Amino acid sequence: MSEQITVGEAIAVFLERCDLKTAFGVISIHNMPILDAFGRREKTRFVPARGEAGALGMADAYARVTGGLGVAVTSTGTAAGNAAGAMVEALTAGSPVLHLTGQIEAAYLDRDMAYIHEAPDQLGMLKAISKGAWRVHSVETALATVREAVRVALTAPTGPVSVEIPIDIQHAMIDADRVPAPVLVS
Repeated sequence: MSEQITVGEAIAVFLERCDLKTAFGVISIHNMPILDAFGRREKTRFVPARGEAGALGMADAYARVTGGLGVAVTSTGTAAGNAAGAMVEALTAGSPVLHLTGQIEAAYLDRDMAYIHEAPDQLGMLKAISKGAWRVHSVETALATVREAVRVALTAPTGPVSVEIPIDIQHAMIDADRVPAPVLVS
């Protein structure tokens, strides 16, 4: 049996395989499994930003300067909304940026219960300001969803993409050998 790691750590490992060296973002309870993995693994430098727009702006600049994938990690709700202007800038510039945003627990999504940090139709907003946006629906689909988003971001015409990842899915355990191969763009 393979070693068990959190989905958040599996995402960090996948991004390392895609040659990610630096990620930007705002630390939040809704993205800690990913950020904790960056810190523990010490392979991806995390640069904290004062706000989500700044994090996306830095990821956009990183993508433009390096020619590689820029990555920004934000929280859910208002935090994801705060990133919108910078996402539109990355979209108009064609910058390959991966925006990973947390989300409330999957059981409470789309139930209009005024759950703390719930943002009505956050996914719709993200789709309107990016090349593509996805929501992770289960532990089983988490890595394939993130991999597809990276593929779309890096495929011409390049552009920013967003992935919502519910916090309970980020904390869930998964076999380490399920981490996919990196995205290769020819």
